[in-house]
Amino acid sequence: MKVFVMIDMQNDFISGALSNAETREVLPVMVERLKEAVADDNTAVLYTLDTHYENYMETKEGRNLPVPHCIKGTNGHRIADELLEILADTDSRAVEKITFGSTALASEITEMCGGIPDEIELAGVCTDICVISNAMLLKSAFPEVDIIVNSRCCAGTSPESHQRALDAMKMCQITII
Repeated sequence: MKVFVMIDMQNDFISGALSNAETREVLPVMVERLKEAVADDNTAVLYTLDTHYENYMETKEGRNLPVPHCIKGTNGHRIADELLEILADTDSRAVEKITFGSTALASEITEMCGGIPDEIELAGVCTDICVISNAMLLKSAFPEVDIIVNSRCCAGTSPESHQRALDAMKMCQITII
């Protein structure tokens, strides 16, 4: 079984507090890729939700990135509507994470697949923070599984940081398409 993991395609990254031109531009590309993934009976779909709380500014991340975002219960925490429409009535699974990478993602994937998957494809935002963090965690959890990052469906905090993250992942034997 294949796995498609959509990383943090939430309103605060697409149109809110941490959006940029690249994150806005990747949304229609992600819509098409997500449609393909949910239509494939051999692909499990998971998506992460960057999740913070009212005390965000008191956290280490909040002190280093003083822009409140993805506060649970706000519109900024929600997946973009265009993507939610595709996910409705699917067996997809959400994984909330309070930091860049999710240590629970590997066990969720194993549970959904009933074992080790054949390949894992990741896409989303931000390439240089959460996509790379989750790709590296999954590469460590599944060293013999093909970990793929779909660069067409990714955007970073800047085009330069996006490219540096792709280059770093490639050096760690993660396939970049």
